[in-house]
Amino acid sequence: MEKNGKNMKRIASFSVDHTKLVPGIYVSRRDGDTVTYDIRMKKPNGGDYLGNGELHTIEHLFATYARNSRFSDSVIYIGPMGCRTGFYMVLRDTVTPCDAIALVRESMEFTAGFEGEIPGASEAECGNYREHDIAGAKRTAAVFLRTVGGWTPEKLSYPV
Repeated sequence: MEKNGKNMKRIASFSVDHTKLVPGIYVSRRDGDTVTYDIRMKKPNGGDYLGNGELHTIEHLFATYARNSRFSDSVIYIGPMGCRTGFYMVLRDTVTPCDAIALVRESMEFTAGFEGEIPGASEAECGNYREHDIAGAKRTAAVFLRTVGGWTPEKLSYPV
């Protein structure tokens, strides 16, 4: 790829065959002492995507839970994918693959059962505080929990 006369490398996430990807938890990449996990909640190009409100609410609840969990010091980032099929979770490599899977499950259990005010969803705390969908977030988290209920480290590789 050329941009202003310079070669640009293809980024890792564009190298994954999205036609074979199904919902689950995958190791996207390893960089130094960090591991990026692909938390794929929807089948790519399947026509069913996370709505903006539910995506936003899951982000708030997922990040809040993870940053308050026993792994809080190892959580670098949790954020949505632009294609609205899931999230990226970046952790220090001190978190084992089993513990990363457990963290995702626990975060989704927290989301599926959440009651009360969405953390960080006020005008002073959020750039789009009105666009949330707690009911959608809870439904999606519950469905995803069934998908990853038996997930193991052996399943963390992308399908080929």
